[in-house]
Amino acid sequence: MILNLIGYMASGKSTIGRILADKLNYEFLDLDDYIESKEHMSVRAIFKSKGEIYFRKAETKYLKDLLETQENLILSLGGGTPCYNNNMNLILESDNANAVYLKASIPTLVNRLKNEKSKRPLIAHIESDDVLTEFIGKHLFERAPFYNMANLTITTDNKGESEIADELVDKLF
Repeated sequence: MILNLIGYMASGKSTIGRILADKLNYEFLDLDDYIESKEHMSVRAIFKSKGEIYFRKAETKYLKDLLETQENLILSLGGGTPCYNNNMNLILESDNANAVYLKASIPTLVNRLKNEKSKRPLIAHIESDDVLTEFIGKHLFERAPFYNMANLTITTDNKGESEIADELVDKLF
């Protein structure tokens, strides 16, 4: 089974994914890291040199490749992955995959992201918490229809990482 963790940046996909992989004895893979290894350049460099359209096509290609494996895998997707190129339907139509939405509120996301803006190119330019709040709110509004298609939604606000992982395991198995 492939558990695809979806959600906004800083929702906990990679952190929870690693914990889940350990608990379930599954492999953990971050889709962006996988793309970087296949393309031999960083996501940032792909966007800069080849553009977003190229990146989104590559993202879909590598997602399809991974969905065709029969391995037990926790796959952390980029925040935008479910929203492009019919990717969410690819996941949902796969015989071997589930989508889990790690849902965090706007205040939780702002709190997690405000001190790591320099590591996140999408928000590096944002100066104030108010503008960051508006930016995240707009993105979540646009992405919610895709995120809400997930097989399972776990709200992460005010929960510890292990608590979230345990809740996910309880609901899936």
